Amino acid sequence: MRTIDLGVSGLRVPVIAVGCMRINTIAKAEASRFVKTALDLGACFFDHADIYGGSTCEAVFAEAVGMSSGVRDKILLQSKVGIRPKVAFDFSKAHILEAVEGSLKRLKTDYLDVLLLHRPDALMEPEEVAEAFDILQAGGKVRHFGVSNQNPGQIKLLKKCVKQPIVANQLQLSITNAAMISEGLLVNTENEKAVNRDGGVLNYCRLHDITIQPWSPFQYGFFQGVFLGNGQFPALNAKIDEIAEKYSASATTIAMAWLLRHPARFQPVTGTMNTGRLADCVKASEITLTREEWYEIYLAAGNILP
Repeated sequence: MRTIDLGVSGLRVPVIAVGCMRINTIAKAEASRFVKTALDLGACFFDHADIYGGSTCEAVFAEAVGMSSGVRDKILLQSKVGIRPKVAFDFSKAHILEAVEGSLKRLKTDYLDVLLLHRPDALMEPEEVAEAFDILQAGGKVRHFGVSNQNPGQIKLLKKCVKQPIVANQLQLSITNAAMISEGLLVNTENEKAVNRDGGVLNYCRLHDITIQPWSPFQYGFFQGVFLGNGQFPALNAKIDEIAEKYSASATTIAMAWLLRHPARFQPVTGTMNTGRLADCVKASEITLTREEWYEIYLAAGNILP
């Protein structure tokens, strides 16, 4: 599979990340087949979070992959911390350190390649985060750091104290959830979609070499369902199907190729546990949509141009 640089980490990573949020919903044998298929496809970057599956998904993955030193050398592991059940969010030094220890234990590994802060914490004290990151890096437990769902101002506040580069920002982005793209296209217009709600996070990340990892790349709304094959999006599905036929590809492949066509060099995070759909996602790395096709899909989703 095609690879990209993950921010300024020095890591070359697959352009498609394998999300493991639902790996606890399938049988053990199926989980093992899924992980093996991912590796056979070259999809060796696995995205986790300490809370996924009630903190069970990391352990399920470790068993499915047959974690050992030999296996660990062949994969890249990313996890997220900061969402605390029954509290909300917690970026305190104590919680970050405790949460990482839990993830390492469940994943049966000595280190994470990447650690992301999972959603913003209104009570964040950047000094505490910096202390936690320094301890984790010095102890060899985390090699690179990033954030999730944060805007430029929040990243700047974090960077006031954190010395490690922020290499990734995981953000919701799909053809039907493309506000970060639309606001730039409609700049200086009175259209509602021109409203800058994220502080220009797309351009900020590009300017600072922070890789954007789109999550829910096939979802519309906030976990309301997928747009592919959905009767609420007839024009979009018709256009995707038309282009899919041209490339002898699936609709899933074309929808993913739409994200990969953007020059920001996104690393989309899949959510499927279906090996066929995962293969379709990976195939998108072999397709480069034309400029015309990209805009046709954008407009078919109900987006507008000035």
